[in-house]
Amino acid sequence: MSNQEQKADSVNPPGIIYSKSYYDDVYEYRHVIIPQAMGALVPKNHLMTAAEWRSFGVQLSSDWEIYMLHRPEPNVLLFRRPRNDRPENP
Repeated sequence: MSNQEQKADSVNPPGIIYSKSYYDDVYEYRHVIIPQAMGALVPKNHLMTAAEWRSFGVQLSSDWEIYMLHRPEPNVLLFRRPRNDRPENP
C-alpha cells in the first residue's frame, strides 16, 4: 500500500467511496457510495441535510449538497456544489 493510499485510509471511514469530481456549466458533482447496509437508513421522503449525511461518516466541505435521490441504489449519494472556477455571469 502506497503512502497516499495509507493516508486516504486514515482519513476516509472504511466502506465509503468518493468519486472524482465531474462538471457541467453550473455545478461540480461527485457521488459517494456508502455501505449497502447504511443505504437502508437513507431517508426516502426528503434530501438529507449536511447533518444527516455527516452522521453516515461522509466527509465533504459544507458547500456540498445532496441534490437528488438515487432510488435504484440508495447507498449512492449524489452531491453537487456551485462551480467556483468561473466568474459569475453579469
